[in-house]
Amino acid sequence: MEMLVADYLPAVYRYAFRLSGTGADAEDLSQQAFLIAQQRLEQLREPAKARAWLFAILRSCFLKRLRKSSPRMAWDLDLDLAQVPSPWKEDIEVDKEALQIALEELPDHDRTILLMFYFEDASYKQIAEMLDLKMGTVMSRLSRAKDRLRQRLTSRTEYRDRSPSAEKRP
Repeated sequence: MEMLVADYLPAVYRYAFRLSGTGADAEDLSQQAFLIAQQRLEQLREPAKARAWLFAILRSCFLKRLRKSSPRMAWDLDLDLAQVPSPWKEDIEVDKEALQIALEELPDHDRTILLMFYFEDASYKQIAEMLDLKMGTVMSRLSRAKDRLRQRLTSRTEYRDRSPSAEKRP
């Protein structure tokens, strides 16, 4: 168990922080995930898959917490928008703060599926298994989540460009 904590605590904490949006909640979720992992250590049959196993436990803890309380905000997502297919121009830079705000505005199920796909690098099949959904459902939900994220980012960029405080361009 000590090796699991030493090897995976930073990654588990980062993922918890992205899901929950606050340091305190991320610490609580990380601690809860490792406690559950310790209780169920015999379930880890392949040590090479320990990271994915811990992420699954963490995600389960997060989703249970969501059902019990009000939605939490996510912060500081290092989402690679280059992987999101879109009709955007190549030279558009996405402001990390705008990205985070747009993610926070998404429903929890959209944010969760985006995080699973981009942060955990989970395949459609893996996401379907983890969330107990059909693969077609995962594909359509991910597509809609990407569209919603793009819409929010686009509307923020357009609003910022039209605001009186925006610099006049020649």
